[in-house]
Amino acid sequence: MNADFSKYKDGLIPAIIQDVNTGKVLMLGFMNEDSLEKTKKENRVTFFSRSKNRLWTKGEESGNFLEVKEILLDCDQDTFLIKAIPVGPVCHKGTDTCWGEENKENFIFELEKIVQSRKNADPESSYTAKLFSQGINKVAQKVGEEAIEVVIEAKDDNKELFLNESADLLFHYLVLLTAKGFELKDVVEILEKRHSKI
Repeated sequence: MNADFSKYKDGLIPAIIQDVNTGKVLMLGFMNEDSLEKTKKENRVTFFSRSKNRLWTKGEESGNFLEVKEILLDCDQDTFLIKAIPVGPVCHKGTDTCWGEENKENFIFELEKIVQSRKNADPESSYTAKLFSQGINKVAQKVGEEAIEVVIEAKDDNKELFLNESADLLFHYLVLLTAKGFELKDVVEILEKRHSKI
């Protein structure tokens, strides 16, 4: 990575911070060679603060660090894209991003995490935990039942029933994936590979 720090008079390069999981842009800061090296060494985003006139690790006071996953340099070698995991709100005003946006994953991935969290929960505490406790055969059977219900509703014109049965099928499929030790991303990767061959 050969960043061109000489391109701007102050020797600073803009650094766009993006949540590696959601793709949401979180903030913009500036980096010099020292802040880049510290970022690489500690795997936490460190900027050069123009107002403080020193290196500044995001979260050094608040504890809301940005854990680095990947650093990319643009085609002109004068802008960084840093993919990170935020630990808490990013903005000093307490918001998820410096533009006041919510930083949320696609709901289906949030739901998947909830399902995963119920895998070893008390079966009396939730329907999902109870389903897991009944074993893989019961989970697979439930997916089959829901699939049949979707097919039946597809033949009618009741949009509400069709969509509700579709939601039931998708939910139970997430439970089955989790029970088998897989995630949606595993299925998505296969679909992406198939798509690339078309």
